[in-house]
Amino acid sequence: MALSTLIPKENFTDLFMTLLFFSKVKSILLIALSVLVLCSCATPPPKNPENICEIFREHRSWYFGAKDARDRWGVPIHVAMSIMYQESSFKHDAQPARDYLLGFIPWGRISTAYGYSQAKTMTWSDYTKETDNSGADRDDFDDAIDFMGWFIFKTQKINGISKWDAYNQYLNYHEGWGGFKRKTYLKKGWLVKTSRKVDSRARRYSSQLKSCEADLNHGWLWRLFFE
Repeated sequence: MALSTLIPKENFTDLFMTLLFFSKVKSILLIALSVLVLCSCATPPPKNPENICEIFREHRSWYFGAKDARDRWGVPIHVAMSIMYQESSFKHDAQPARDYLLGFIPWGRISTAYGYSQAKTMTWSDYTKETDNSGADRDDFDDAIDFMGWFIFKTQKINGISKWDAYNQYLNYHEGWGGFKRKTYLKKGWLVKTSRKVDSRARRYSSQLKSCEADLNHGWLWRLFFE
């Protein structure tokens, strides 16, 4: 039987608009649900970022990511983690402040830095090419900490800075290898103070990590029975 014999022609338009409305509502709900799922999956910053043991106990996988970066690049965990804290406060989607045209019109960001490591787009591209890791994401902790290991490793190669020297490593991280060679940081008193803070935190992280690393290295089965 034809649909026109069941539904009067004058009601076709109303029926069509009703179906179209519900179709759009369904699409909007699906999009909203997807956003909520993505947000809920984002790893929150650690509750106590001043203590590296507490950071790794809260986010156990971070320890193994940092350990992998250490094993790959020979970079001390406490140095990389201290720099990361300074750069992003361990926020996966951290971004620089906005730039404003005429002082009040939003005009993009002051830098392309993004993610845990606040790596700039061009530097991140160099990293992915050199490490053949095109799938790396700046808002993924394992990728970000590996990037930092790569950068610290290259800083030692290019400018001869020890991987354990958090103070000068941070100056390189902030100013770039060329900027460090030109000593651009000497005109930035605030940056020198920040680098000292990074160095102090790295020393504290190092001491803290010595007290808990053996526990962090235990597998899940050991923790199941003995924690």
